[in-house]
Amino acid sequence: MGHGGDVIQELTTDHREVDDLFARIEKVPPGSPERKHLVDLLTIELVRHSVAEELHLYPAVREHLSGGDALAEKELSEHERVERLLKELDEREADASDFDRLIVELRTEVTAHVQDEEEVLFAALRRACSAQTLDELGERVRTAKKTAPTRPHPGAPDTPPANKLLAPGTGLVDRARDFVTGRGK
Repeated sequence: MGHGGDVIQELTTDHREVDDLFARIEKVPPGSPERKHLVDLLTIELVRHSVAEELHLYPAVREHLSGGDALAEKELSEHERVERLLKELDEREADASDFDRLIVELRTEVTAHVQDEEEVLFAALRRACSAQTLDELGERVRTAKKTAPTRPHPGAPDTPPANKLLAPGTGLVDRARDFVTGRGK
């Protein structure tokens, strides 16, 4: 969940973990309950990652980058599409007729988002921000992931101040549900 380093290192490491989870899912036969378990792990990682970006990365993009508002809005709309797909997967078992199609759609969306972030957004942030600012953002992102929700909530606010007020409480409820059900273990 927390890796260390500046915000770009932290989020890039998250991206590689997501890539690994997709690869693990692909190795499991369709319809297997293990696919559902791996999708739950993927969902937990993606939701925590997205919430942390929405709380800290995208406000920094708005503040530090020319055209940052438009960039942040684009990233938020991509998060919304991913979260809707995660919600659909959350509502299905691995043997559902559209489960595998949804995984392919999700991977396509996530891969495009990650590529854009790493090639465009992160490079622009590295040029615009001091090392200290990037380090501070990395620490804020790591802290946010500890209390972030673990389940998709597509209707939840994704911009300040509402997201900063609601995410910790939603995260607490999600983690309690995960504990009771054993999800994510």
